[in-house]
Amino acid sequence: MKILIIEDEPALAQSLAQYLRVEGNVCELAADFDEAWDKTGVYNYDCILIDITLPGGSGLEIVRKLKADHQRAGIIIVSARDSIDDRISGLELGSDDYLPKPFHLAELNARIKALVRRNQFGGSQEVHYREIRVRPGEHEVTVADRPVRLTRSECWTCC
Repeated sequence: MKILIIEDEPALAQSLAQYLRVEGNVCELAADFDEAWDKTGVYNYDCILIDITLPGGSGLEIVRKLKADHQRAGIIIVSARDSIDDRISGLELGSDDYLPKPFHLAELNARIKALVRRNQFGGSQEVHYREIRVRPGEHEVTVADRPVRLTRSECWTCC
């Protein structure tokens, strides 16, 4: 998955990116409103993690603009702002999830996987094409119900 992390705290942004890369994702970082908006206009992402409070503007404004532009990326707001009003605002603007800081990286990863699974695979744990079946979570591929042995790099590229 390709993930954009919009976070102005460098240590947190690097920690998120490092963890998510180990999980097999491609991560890009944006530290302020303008950089984030530029990247969303140039690249397609599977998931965008957005902090609300950013230098140069609000993460909520990015959510609003992305939804107005009909961007297909899943959006998870990750913010220290934990009031019910902030959560409702973010969700009503079109974000798919809201995770208050602090959080466990494993929980964030599970939410990202669930979001992408819903958006790309209709909630299914598998991808089917004719006789080919791919189970990304298990790093398994079968053709005509027979397992296909993949190298480590093939496995991480495909699954």
